[in-house]
Amino acid sequence: MTLHPDDFAYLRQRVLRRSGLVLEPDTHALVEARLTPLLREERLPDLPALVSRLRSQPEGSPLHQRVAEALANHETAFFRDTPVFEALRTTALPALLAKRVRTRTLRIWCAACAYGQEPYSVAMTLAEAGLLITGWTVRILATDFSTRALVRACEARYDAKEIHRGLPSELRQRYFRPERDGWRLNDQVRKPVEFRPLNLLDDFSMEAPMDLIFLRNVMIYWDVPTRRAVLARVRRMLHQDGFLVLGAAEASPLVEDGFTRHLLGQTSWYRPAPVPPHAGAGAPVKEAPRPPRSGATP
Repeated sequence: MTLHPDDFAYLRQRVLRRSGLVLEPDTHALVEARLTPLLREERLPDLPALVSRLRSQPEGSPLHQRVAEALANHETAFFRDTPVFEALRTTALPALLAKRVRTRTLRIWCAACAYGQEPYSVAMTLAEAGLLITGWTVRILATDFSTRALVRACEARYDAKEIHRGLPSELRQRYFRPERDGWRLNDQVRKPVEFRPLNLLDDFSMEAPMDLIFLRNVMIYWDVPTRRAVLARVRRMLHQDGFLVLGAAEASPLVEDGFTRHLLGQTSWYRPAPVPPHAGAGAPVKEAPRPPRSGATP
């Protein structure tokens, strides 16, 4: 049964407040496809019955959370967007290491980490650079608002399809072991990664500023006010000489958001404004021309 317009408007409002996801008016088919498994779990006949149950429960109920999680896009892969990880290896990482040589501590945050492929890809990059065995203290915080996604991420088990999406065969052989139902990441790479539940729409703080923040392919689903509010909180969490990484299709933060844009290889990275006089060791970090503001959409 098709959702009544009032029910769909209610669903859109609740999902927006819960996850920041903007459901467009023409997404009925997508909503139905993503919520069908939840209908079966709840033994409900159709979407109107689900909305009726949602209306009868407080907004913070587990069912509201499960609906928001079901509609979120958890699409991810190992080393997604290869140029980003090439820039991390050749430019951003050497620059940060030169800045942290006295403390020998590196703190990285992967927000909206889904099933863990991104933080584990970062950990493998650091392992290849020798940072996990040479006396550096490395902490990779990985967060997501979906508790179900985090359970899978903590297990670090991936099926054949997932393991072959973006993961070079030599890294699979070096850092994974085969199991009956797939592959599991070894303890060396898992150890520096800590998973925590976190909704980016809530106010949050970290114990210490981050050197590098991955916030990729998240804000593309948000409206402008949500995007700007989250960027302001992220800006407070980032070292003055740290880096923010966004998805390639996302709108660039502007100076009024507290960031400036730089080219690292073929990718755009962001640093808190004002930019430090030099970016550190490694290949030079070049400031990129700012795109026209009219092209900035969430």
